[in-house]
Parts: sequence; structure tokens; C-alpha cells
Amino acid sequence: MREAVTAARRIVVKVGSSSLTTASGGLDTDRVDALTDVLAALAADGREIVLVSSGAIAAGLAPLGLPRRPRDLATQQAAASVGQGLLIGRYAASFARHGRTVGQVLLTVDDVTRRVHYRNAYRTLRKLLDLRAVPIVNENDTVATEEIRFGDNDRLAALVAALVQADLLVLLSDVDALYTGDPAKPGTTRIEQVHSTDDLATVTIGRAGRAGVGTGGMVTKVEAARIATGFGIPVVLTAAPLAAEALAGASVGTLFHPAVHRPGARLFWLAHATSPRGRLHLDPGAVQAVVTRRKSLLPAGITAVDGTFTAGDPVDLVDILGTPVARGLVNYDAVELPGLLGRSTGELAAALGPAYEREVVHRDDLVLL
Repeated sequence: MREAVTAARRIVVKVGSSSLTTASGGLDTDRVDALTDVLAALAADGREIVLVSSGAIAAGLAPLGLPRRPRDLATQQAAASVGQGLLIGRYAASFARHGRTVGQVLLTVDDVTRRVHYRNAYRTLRKLLDLRAVPIVNENDTVATEEIRFGDNDRLAALVAALVQADLLVLLSDVDALYTGDPAKPGTTRIEQVHSTDDLATVTIGRAGRAGVGTGGMVTKVEAARIATGFGIPVVLTAAPLAAEALAGASVGTLFHPAVHRPGARLFWLAHATSPRGRLHLDPGAVQAVVTRRKSLLPAGITAVDGTFTAGDPVDLVDILGTPVARGLVNYDAVELPGLLGRSTGELAAALGPAYEREVVHRDDLVLL
């Protein structure tokens, strides 16, 4: 038995589209009910369960008469707007058989990068768990643009696990484990445990499966496992039909062992959840101050600014070679910065007022890459 699984009290479970729907679209009621039966039993045992569920776009295909997952964003959003209601409705009815209430939580990248949104997301999930409801999380596909999407729910699940400080992340898909290569080919073997990235050096990792209703594949699941284990959370990867066995601690699927130390949650999210909206070019002295001495970034150390961003957006801090050395939340709009570069905060305050006596990126809002 896997002690990391049996001892876990707060568990994030992610299920993919291919495990909930048919290839042509539409929810598979039997599959949804089978999953909720397993999760409801865990909740009845006193475990806290957060479900990250794909399937909104896939569920909207058949009702809209779409033969396959659309490629363009607008049609994907239309399918999500139809399918999300069907998905949460099916979950609500299925969990109600066990006397459980569900709560829908739709997230965008902004919800995990901006400080106020981040805190709100945590409070919402925490309160739902306190009220013995099952939070069902999905990306808000109906409003997310290409620039502000998580990209796949495997990554979202890893970030949610970090947000709620979960004891375990379980990734359920249509493949029963991580293999040394294509499991359909002879000679490949199941990888039972992964202790570090070194264990994957000779592994050939595949992309999205044949069903064509999801966006991930094994690549995104391994990356999600890397993110979660880096936060100190063990990860089990297996097929949805094996969920009960996996959550009971049986040696099914692949177990990814966690890192020993757990970093701060918000900065961890800043490193893994965000895409930079711009770049700040630093002189060597500023690079040393930020990287070695862990100081805030001041205008005097910036030589150039790239991108279009507003105060509160994530930006990359790059050295003289253009290599990102850190990421942080910027305190100025892009249009404000060119006139401030190379000047001290004292000089700026004297010339422009006390509002300009502030860091470009405060050290509390900065993570090294």
C-alpha cells in the first residue's frame, strides 16, 4: 500500500475529457457516476476532495452539432458555454445521490496571478470544503483568451493542488500509467515510481490521445506532476477506471514522489501559473541585487522595457543576454517606465512626487527562475 495516498486528507483529483465523454461529444453518464461514487466514498470517510474536471468543450459538441473539437477559439468558447452547464448539472445530480452538494469554480490565469484574485480563489475553495461541498474546478473557457489560458487542465490541477495545499494529486486519464514508451508497442514497461526527473531521461512521452476531445496527453501530465511534486505534493497518474484502487493506495498507475521542501504558495504560482506580459532588461548590478542579494528591482537598474503591460501584470526580468533570471509583478504600466529608467527612487520622488518612490518589482512579488 502507498502510505502517501492512504494518509492524504486533502486530495485534488483531475479527470480528463476522454474519461467523461464519447469521441463524438456528449457526456457518458455511467462514467461520471462511477467517478462520483469513488469520490463521494472518500468524502464520507472524512477526506476533503477538490475535483478538477475537463469536459466542458467536449460536452458541448453534440448539442451544437459539431462533429469534432473545433480549432478556433470562438467556437471552442461557444461549445464551452453550452457544455459547462451540462457538465456541472451532471455532477450535481450524480453527487446528490450521495447527499453531496457541489460548487462550480471557474478560473482564469488572472485568478491565480493577481494578489486579490488569488486570495479570493483560495477563500472560495476553502469555504466550500468547510461547508462539506465538493468544489468542481475548470478553466473558464468561455472568456479566457489565447494569451491568458492555462492551456490544459493538468497544469491547472497542479496549481489548484498547490493553492489548497493538498496532500495528494491524482491525475485520471485514458492511460493507466506512465510507460517507457508507447504502451501499444511490445517491449514497453510501466514505470511504477518516479523519484526525480532523472528517472524520465530515457522515457518517450506521447501527446494527446486518439479520442481528440482533450488538449493534453502524457506530456502535460508529466509536467503537471513536476509542478505538484516541486511543491511537495505526491502525484498518482492512472486511468479513470482504476480510480478506486489508486485512491485506496494500491500499486496501480505511476507514483511521482514529492520534493522534500514546500515553497511559498503564491510565489510558486507566480513561477508556474503565469505567462509574462513583458520583459525588463537589467544591468549586471541589478541582476546581482535581484538574484544574489534578493533585493527589490528599482528603476535605476533597468536599461530597457519590452511589451505592453499594466501595473500588477507578470513580467520577466532578463540579464544583458536576454535570459530570464526572475519573474515578478510589476508596479508600473509599460508606458510609465521609459521615463524612469536609470533614475533613483529619491530622484523620482523629488521630481514627480512621492508616488514614484516605489520599487518597480517588490521582492515579495518576485520569484527566481
